Amino acid sequence: MSWPKLPLDQLGYVSRGRSRHRPRNDPTLYGGPYPFIQTGDVKHANFRITEHTATYSDAGLVQSRLWPKDTLCITIAANIADTALLAYEACFPDSVIGFIADKEKADPRFVKYYFDIIQRELQMVSQGATQDNLSQEKLLSFGIVCPPIEVQRQVAEVLSTYDDLITTNQRRIALLEEVARRLYREWFVHLRFPGHEQVPVRDGVPEGWTQGSAHDFISILSGGTPKTSTEHYWDGGIPFFTPKDSPDAFYVLDTEKTLTESGLANCNSRLFKKNTTFITARGTVGKVALAQKPMAMNQSCYALVPKQEYDNLFLFAAIKDAVEHFKQVAVGGVFDAIVVDTFKVIPFVLPDAAITQAFGSAVQPLFRQVETLLLQNHDLAQARDLLLPKLMSGQLDVSNIPQPEESIA
Repeated sequence: MSWPKLPLDQLGYVSRGRSRHRPRNDPTLYGGPYPFIQTGDVKHANFRITEHTATYSDAGLVQSRLWPKDTLCITIAANIADTALLAYEACFPDSVIGFIADKEKADPRFVKYYFDIIQRELQMVSQGATQDNLSQEKLLSFGIVCPPIEVQRQVAEVLSTYDDLITTNQRRIALLEEVARRLYREWFVHLRFPGHEQVPVRDGVPEGWTQGSAHDFISILSGGTPKTSTEHYWDGGIPFFTPKDSPDAFYVLDTEKTLTESGLANCNSRLFKKNTTFITARGTVGKVALAQKPMAMNQSCYALVPKQEYDNLFLFAAIKDAVEHFKQVAVGGVFDAIVVDTFKVIPFVLPDAAITQAFGSAVQPLFRQVETLLLQNHDLAQARDLLLPKLMSGQLDVSNIPQPEESIA
């Protein structure tokens, strides 16, 4: 089936966001009631932008503009051609292009999914000598597949069902992770662990607990990278964790790169078992993740392993809680690196081993649910991505596609 292609500005209103005031970091522009969407917010959204990291004041709004719900945000600098729909009215800067669909010509969800297909092409035409940039002129030079509006809506309904389920699971994951974090603080920061009434506290530490540094109680293990020029070291079945793979949730499921057995044998990383805690030490500093399966690791990260018999999930929760302190003492003062000696100045209190095991038993069901939901989202995303090009090209009849609840466990 062949559908016409039209430039984006023939399907609705297209314009860059506004942030005319200089300097951009003027504090009078921020802290008010108006959501201010930045390129990073678009990148981290799954389908709709439901969270933001900054807000504009009345002064900020005056030098910008408020875009309506369902505006399609398209990043043109920093992260090229990432897209997401506004879930509420918001402002955004000129590094984002906004598209408001003409409801008689285009469904914004359909247009968003088409951008998912052509994102790599848009990135390629945006490459520059110094900094990648996607101009509005280049963006409008790309045609958007344009079936009848009824077909657009049907396709968007099917695909967005997958994304809605992913978003629901993400909310559940966030709630489960918050429960685990609060339980850790209740037990080990506020010292209201089971049986605390019978344990005397001396110098701020329950009897039987040991004070020291993170270095005293944690083995800090390094990684390494095999030669990138040796092809048979790569694209095997062993996940290879780097800072780029740092997840937003507790677990890292997949990695961008993988090693062969030969690659693992020829680098300075061991194969770390499931539930090993990773912390990124360079690049994106201080991101903490649990390995969901056995993984190797590059030299920009550390793997953290208990030196004594205490629970792995306790170690992960303790490091997550201490991560802000890690950042404060990172070499250079701008969080540009964590080195082994950094762990020598991180305060660490090791509880009685039985308490850590009790904590692990208490949070393990939460972690299992998080893992299950992440795996479900992985399967949902794979199924959506398989359907995406076939539905968008008309190769599949949308009426024959089952709902994801029926096709994915």
